[in-house]
Amino acid sequence: MATVLGCAATAPPHPAAAAPAAPPPIPFIDAHVHLNDEAMQLDLMQRHGAERAIVFWGRNSSNESIADAARRLPQRFIAFATISPERAAYRRAWETQDAALLQTLDDLLASGRFQGIGEVSAVHFPSPGFPEADHDPLGPMMSGIMALARKHRVPVLLHIEWTRLREFSQLLANFPDVPVIWAHGGYTPLFIAQRLLAQHPNLTYELSARTWPRHPRSPDYTILRDGEQVWPEWLALIESQPQRFIVGTDASHRSRDSEEMKFRSVQSFLRQLSPTTREWVARGNLLKLLAR
Repeated sequence: MATVLGCAATAPPHPAAAAPAAPPPIPFIDAHVHLNDEAMQLDLMQRHGAERAIVFWGRNSSNESIADAARRLPQRFIAFATISPERAAYRRAWETQDAALLQTLDDLLASGRFQGIGEVSAVHFPSPGFPEADHDPLGPMMSGIMALARKHRVPVLLHIEWTRLREFSQLLANFPDVPVIWAHGGYTPLFIAQRLLAQHPNLTYELSARTWPRHPRSPDYTILRDGEQVWPEWLALIESQPQRFIVGTDASHRSRDSEEMKFRSVQSFLRQLSPTTREWVARGNLLKLLAR
């Protein structure tokens, strides 16, 4: 019997294992955006799960342009009004405690175009383009801002470094009915966060910039232990008080790469929370503040 000899058939190569698909972004509301480039901001929001954003002015914007953006895109932007001393137009009024500036803010809020006050950088370390601000949190200007927040029933987003912690704590006690959002959670260490949250029910920790892998000033400003994972102790605090924290990017649109990093860091942070806590931190707490 003849035997047919031939080359052994070879199986087709196995296709390379497909890379796992990236999970869809977690929906969130961004609590901290300096709206300098509207087109870039909208694109970042679309791609990174930000349903809406609290916006306030930056180097290329003003209270008026912010109000206009929110008027045109109310489903995307939530406008906050500010008279922050880091703005050159208002710096002199803070130095002289000019009450006319408070009237300006009162008029802005009375217009109905703004849903909050901020970011107000009363105490801010020097940064590129801005000199140091160090105004007494218990002075007439800050007390006047808080009184206007009470009058118009809106939250206040404050940037006050914890070098003024004693005065900041007293300000919170003086206005217990005014919801205060502390920008970047004051960059405080854990034990200060525990203390302030216990003492002041009107305080919400806003975590913009604290979820960045590194911060331009110091890695101590983040709540990450290795550039990605949140310290277990911080996670335990957030999980134990899920209605006291919100997230933000601190977007300013200086470069697309830096903004992408900010949005990715928020998504990474939210994925480390339990589902119930995640919903409060991502959206629920901010919606509750704005509902006032």
